[in-house]
Formats: sequence, structure tokens, C-alpha cells
Amino acid sequence: MSKKEKKQPASPAPEAEETMTPETAAPEEPAPETQAGPSEAETLKQTIADQEDRFLRLAAEYDNFRRRTQKEKEGIYADATAAAVSALLPVYDNLERALKQETADEAYKKGVEMTMTGLLKALEGLGVKEIPAEGQSFDPNVHNAVMHIDDETLGENTVAEVFQTGFTLGEKVIRFAMVKVAN
Repeated sequence: MSKKEKKQPASPAPEAEETMTPETAAPEEPAPETQAGPSEAETLKQTIADQEDRFLRLAAEYDNFRRRTQKEKEGIYADATAAAVSALLPVYDNLERALKQETADEAYKKGVEMTMTGLLKALEGLGVKEIPAEGQSFDPNVHNAVMHIDDETLGENTVAEVFQTGFTLGEKVIRFAMVKVAN
């Protein structure tokens, strides 16, 4: 064979050719679906809905995680502050006792008062508040009754005297107020 003969494409055999008529032409649209399986569009819609659901669940889970960790951080801060304040309360008690003592040295008394004022401002800056007690109705949630007295001038379950001041940090009681209660 010569090179010219090899380069020419082979023509189809005459018997292989068919004439296409509109009745015999294959339709260009996809074949109708069987009732057994879902269509491709429905499958895609379901996949999108599943992915959207997973995304929403993940976003909600992240939001819950963020809130939980924020709450834990606040709790850790409150616990650390309460521990630090608890360590300072004996100093507060000693200053309070020193203020109750009579002294002839006015400069000494003024120094103790200034120290107590500074400590109270520092505690206030941390959000620590003194529990109101004397003359108040007894509340076992914030008061610790160590004595009972019979006093007609005070009402039933009224705090007559405070032995040790109590403190709170927000809703948390750092130290209960030690009190004498009238019956």
C-alpha cells in the first residue's frame, strides 16, 4: 500500500448506513424516571438539606461551647476572687477590732481608719459587698446564728448583734455573717 492510500479515511460500508427518520430518531431528553428511585434533583435537594442541617447543628454546638467556656471563665474568676478575699478577711477583722479600741494617739487611730478605708475600697472594686445584718431579719442563707437571746424590744428572728461581718461576691457568699438572734 502506498502512503496515499493509508491517509485516506475508510468510508463506511453502505449496509451500515441507516436513514434517520423522525420516528426512529432517539429523543435528546433523558429517559423518564422509574418510580423506584428519586430523581437527581431530589437527591441534590436532600443532600443540600442534610448539609444545611449539619451546618446549623455545628453552629449551634459552637455557640453552646462558646457560652459554656465564657461561663466557666467567669466562674473561675469569681472563685479566684473569693479565695483572695477570704485570705484578706482576717486583716479586715483585725482592723475592725483595732478601730473599736480606745486610744490616746489620734495619729495612730487615723492611720488605722485610713487602712480600713483603703481595704474597703479595694473590696468594693472587686465587687465584694458587706452583708447587712444588725437590725435585719435573720436569713439563714447569709447569716450564721451562734447565739439566741430573749429581747422584747426586738422582733422575732431579728439580728441583735453582729460578731463577725459577712461578705458576698455577686450572689456567692464568701463568708456568712456571725450573729446573735433575738427570739
